[in-house]
Amino acid sequence: MSSRKSLSVVMIAKNEAELLTECLQSVSWADEIIMLDSGSTDGSVALAENLGAKVFTHTDWQGFGKQRQKAQSYATQDYVLMIDADERVTPELRQSIEQILTSADDNVVYSLGRSNLFLGRFMRHSGWYPDRVNRLYANSRYHYNDDLVHESLNTQGAKIVPLKGDLLHLTCRDFFAFQRKQLHYAEQWATQRHQAGKRCGYLSILTHTLGAFCKTWLLRAGFLDGKQGLLLAVVNAQYTFNKYAALWALGRNYSEK
Repeated sequence: MSSRKSLSVVMIAKNEAELLTECLQSVSWADEIIMLDSGSTDGSVALAENLGAKVFTHTDWQGFGKQRQKAQSYATQDYVLMIDADERVTPELRQSIEQILTSADDNVVYSLGRSNLFLGRFMRHSGWYPDRVNRLYANSRYHYNDDLVHESLNTQGAKIVPLKGDLLHLTCRDFFAFQRKQLHYAEQWATQRHQAGKRCGYLSILTHTLGAFCKTWLLRAGFLDGKQGLLLAVVNAQYTFNKYAALWALGRNYSEK
């Protein structure tokens, strides 16, 4: 009898019909696919069901962390692979995952290297590659934290083992959509920290913004990614500015009615 662990692919989504087909086809080999929808109106639910996913709905949005927790609660298999609609599992990564499942250690969390697309280029530097994320883990042991945005897995001090193969991440296909998402993330980040009693000074806005640009462009060798590397450094600086400026404004009630 095989000792292979069973696998649930788990994802959260809203209005992702444009991306779902390729995403779900890349994980069609899993034992089950769970999608938690937060109120799609573009046919995402029917499409996912037609592609073999078990779809549940939860529209009481309390942040990305809690939504992922809710999604995982529907998973019935031994291991969870958490992905997003704009991600695709490559054949090499699939092979690595299937090999791990034959001898998986519940005391280990497995990290995946993401290859991120930015304005037509899969970045190889700029801090965007291999961009490792902890996504494969024992269902009964590990769960996501409560963060509103930039949520992460509570690894509880587990050993992290990197897998071979890339998770393709179509991060920025449309610049305006990407910017809207970045602005939303900045708002959520600032709101969460403000509610936790965090504050920042005026000078911190400037130093963090400049630091973000230098980190991406120089320390993370963004200059090796050509024009996209420079644009990404500016975008990262802009995102950082938005985060800290929003936190500064919230601390002085400038953003409250």
